[in-house]
Amino acid sequence: MADKAQTWVYAEDYIPEREIVTQARATAAELGAEPVTPGQGAALRMLAAVSGARAVLEVGTGAGVSGLWLLDGMAADGVLTSIDHEVEFHKHARRAFSAAGVSSQRTRLIAGRALDVLPRMAARGYDMMVLDAEVSEAPAYLDHAVRVLRPGGTVAFVHALWRDQVSDPARRDAETVVCREVVHFLRDSEEFVSAVLPVGDGLAVAVKR
Repeated sequence: MADKAQTWVYAEDYIPEREIVTQARATAAELGAEPVTPGQGAALRMLAAVSGARAVLEVGTGAGVSGLWLLDGMAADGVLTSIDHEVEFHKHARRAFSAAGVSSQRTRLIAGRALDVLPRMAARGYDMMVLDAEVSEAPAYLDHAVRVLRPGGTVAFVHALWRDQVSDPARRDAETVVCREVVHFLRDSEEFVSAVLPVGDGLAVAVKR
């Protein structure tokens, strides 16, 4: 029987990570942030590219790891808007974007609690939305995704499989339950066409009808 663990590692390493992203990942570790894995980053880049995304909204900036992947897949004139309540994270993310040669006009970093900022985001103003912040608030983020995404827009939920526990119905801790509810909502909603990608800690993706 094939070694699933080896296959997972192969998939994670399929797209080599650029040095600037690896450096941002190291910074994230120092800051206590948990960035997307290389496999998740590659998937986000691909989703941004296939949709021709020009306006991407990210909840959870970290040290800029996911932002670097997204910007690499977005249209050349695309703008990434990223929300995080940690000002220190923004400082390091800006540094990473600058080191990668990303124009400051292509990023908009907003400091604040996501649920305070999201109501101000334009309705149907975004091609893609990435949710990678407080798991407990993910259902509320999804409510905003329905509003801010254009028809055909994509939402991506990081940590969709939450420590490999979402698939086990016996796991009933708060984080696992929330992630399971989000994944099931996307699956059952008539507003989205969805799938779960087994990369990193899981990536649930859904396209708004």
